[in-house]
Amino acid sequence: MKHPEFPLIDELIYLNHAAVGPWPKRTGAAVIKFAEQNTRYGSHFYLDWLNKEAELRTQLQALLNAPSPDDITLVKNTSEALSFVAYGLTWQSGDNIVSSNEEFPSNRLPWESLADQGVEFRQADLHSADSPEDALFALVDGNTRLLTISSIQFASGLRMDLERIGEFCKRRGILFCIDAIQSLGAVQFDVQAYQADFVMADGHKWMFGPEGLGVFYTTPEARDKLKLTQYGWHMMKDIHNYENQPWEVHPTARRFECGSPNMLGIHAFSASLSLLLETGMAAVETQVLDKSDYVKDMIDKNERLVLLSAKQSPLKSGIVIFKHRTVSNEVLYKYLQENGVVCALRGGGIRFSPHFYNTFEEIDRAFELIDLL
Repeated sequence: MKHPEFPLIDELIYLNHAAVGPWPKRTGAAVIKFAEQNTRYGSHFYLDWLNKEAELRTQLQALLNAPSPDDITLVKNTSEALSFVAYGLTWQSGDNIVSSNEEFPSNRLPWESLADQGVEFRQADLHSADSPEDALFALVDGNTRLLTISSIQFASGLRMDLERIGEFCKRRGILFCIDAIQSLGAVQFDVQAYQADFVMADGHKWMFGPEGLGVFYTTPEARDKLKLTQYGWHMMKDIHNYENQPWEVHPTARRFECGSPNMLGIHAFSASLSLLLETGMAAVETQVLDKSDYVKDMIDKNERLVLLSAKQSPLKSGIVIFKHRTVSNEVLYKYLQENGVVCALRGGGIRFSPHFYNTFEEIDRAFELIDLL
């Protein structure tokens, strides 16, 4: 039976949450309500909108287990937040940054762009040591300023031991940055347990939010290390004193929000997060991992398919990659898309990324279609 919040058309099997997630029913309703209110009243209810903005910060605080909503910045996307860190820190020639060779471009390009400042970007082969974490640690030396890693790798589903990495970085005085876009909304997340300095994620994947709005978490100590690279009225301490001269930078994470907020996106994102928080992230994670395990089992049972993701790993994710033994990835991907199975071409194969609301029957139908090819 379909989840009432996801009335997707019957012909569609949506297994692409690692790319762009569908909106819950309540999110569509929130956007319609906001649009109608704007059309009829303009900004008459702006104080209500500000309350919704504050609510979203509190929801994101809960999702990340951040100490305070003051640690939450609303950003346009993951790349913007990563750029805030890359160009906010003061670098010296000879500094290096440690990461992996599996990162999405968002968590690679900002760091590579620092080469003209004499900063080296080191990319570990996560399979070159006893564990992915050990592979990262092997590249760290006395000149390592920051370690940045995706919590879950987009093209393999590999999930990192963030507590272990955080402890390693803390002992050595290295800043720890996490691209959490493939974790938030899919699995439980705890910035305090990970001892993370910076965490960022766009809202449009597992969190069911709209594109163009994401979250950037910083500790007070870490954000004080970042010089500001954007300026505007919204990042002032006395934000609504428009004749504020002289002015002070906002003491909280809002200092990185330089201009008017994306109020439409805020209403949509808040509605989407309300579903996840009502369901409970422990329950969401259990169901996501149950569905991904089921996908792996279906692949193992099919002699025509090859599982590319790890069958057994200490930490699991919602991402599964596989390929067909005789049909090319491109042909299989086109066939699945044409037959209503929404998926992705990633990691040398086909990527399925089911969410908590997907049914086992839907997954069965997807594999029945593959058998007909």
